[in-house]
Amino acid sequence: MGQRLSGILIAGSSHVGKTTLARRLAETLGWNMVSTDRLGRHPGRPWPSIPQPVAEYYARLSPETIYWFLKVHHENMWPNIRRMIECEIEAGRPLVLEGSALRPEFIAPLVSDRVAGICLHADADFLRERMRSEAEYRQADEPVRAIMDKFIERSLQDNSEMHEAAMQHGITIVDVSDPQAVACLSDDLVRRAS
Repeated sequence: MGQRLSGILIAGSSHVGKTTLARRLAETLGWNMVSTDRLGRHPGRPWPSIPQPVAEYYARLSPETIYWFLKVHHENMWPNIRRMIECEIEAGRPLVLEGSALRPEFIAPLVSDRVAGICLHADADFLRERMRSEAEYRQADEPVRAIMDKFIERSLQDNSEMHEAAMQHGITIVDVSDPQAVACLSDDLVRRAS
């Protein structure tokens, strides 16, 4: 039998349910929960309202450039995130860390008996509909929809690339469109941490 978990790293693109799962695990285990969103901000979802700088970012840049900036942002954040993970675990402070900056290729070297690495994933149609529903896309006017579409396209590309990277690096992948799979994952992580 391996050691008990002292860290759970939850990767995945926007809207796959990382925060929901992380919050549930942290509450159940009594662990600290940290989101990479709080460690370094990047223009995020352009809803419920769109601040002017975010609108300009999505309106002026191509989807390829938007995604490139996202990946560079994650690469720049990773050294500090890795140090934080290692310090917390070495200090005996278990944590659940979630965020899209936890790219599978970054977290793979940290996965062990003590640290679980998970990549939440969904197919493009499921994820697109989830984002449109939350954004109230159908009620938005065309200029706002165009901005939302760029964010959604960026997120779908990220979702696809994270899924591929998780497969390449042996990171556990869970399809969030299957509630039973998510529940089983949660139960397994709690068992391994208890």
